[in-house]
Amino acid sequence: MADSISPATLKDLARFDSPTICNAIEFFEVRPRNTGYMNDTIKACFPKMPPMVGFAVTSTFRSMSPPRGGDVYASMSDQINAFAGLPGPPVIVYQDLDVPVVSATFGEVMCTVYQSFGAQGLITSGGGRDLDQVERLGFPTFTSGAICSHGYCHTLAVNVPVTVGGICIYPGDLIHGDLNGVTTIPLDIASEIPGVCDELAAAEAVILNYCKGQNITVAGFTAARQECTDMFKKIGQRVRRK
Repeated sequence: MADSISPATLKDLARFDSPTICNAIEFFEVRPRNTGYMNDTIKACFPKMPPMVGFAVTSTFRSMSPPRGGDVYASMSDQINAFAGLPGPPVIVYQDLDVPVVSATFGEVMCTVYQSFGAQGLITSGGGRDLDQVERLGFPTFTSGAICSHGYCHTLAVNVPVTVGGICIYPGDLIHGDLNGVTTIPLDIASEIPGVCDELAAAEAVILNYCKGQNITVAGFTAARQECTDMFKKIGQRVRRK
């Protein structure tokens, strides 16, 4: 499944915003429509950055109290070593286990390290800091907010299932995120998603172009909407899994 996802497909997925990706996934009926995407607790730190696409390297995090031993940055080597086991570029995904969140999961140094080894971005249910510096790196990050201190930051476990933004993320999950939010993409349909996104755009253009035209009428809009609906039905009939 994941091994068959080519670099060209990943590049194609990055052409689309996350709502279009989510709309395309719905046509396959492989999961309920209210699952698979993060809720509004996770927001893009840099909304103007282009979509982020990559495979999850998951970790858990705490900063309420000191770790019982070891270097708080030692786990970064474990994370980076995990990059080699992925079929494409990584996205770092952190679950902050402190409730409420105590301090920042990441800063400039961590993001610089991750980026230098090929990571496409970072998502955390906790906070972030050094946001001006991280923005200058061009490194997309998604957080529940900004916090100025790192507290007693340390990573507890790497490549374990985590819960972020109301959904469970497993190591190796394919992730897409932008200013609209973050969604997972089922691996077995990932290569088909860009083509469906193009078809969706063409169908929606029927309504958009009509409404931007001259002398529009309710009857004309109704006809355009029906044409769009018919195009949607054809997409669904073709791609829907049995």
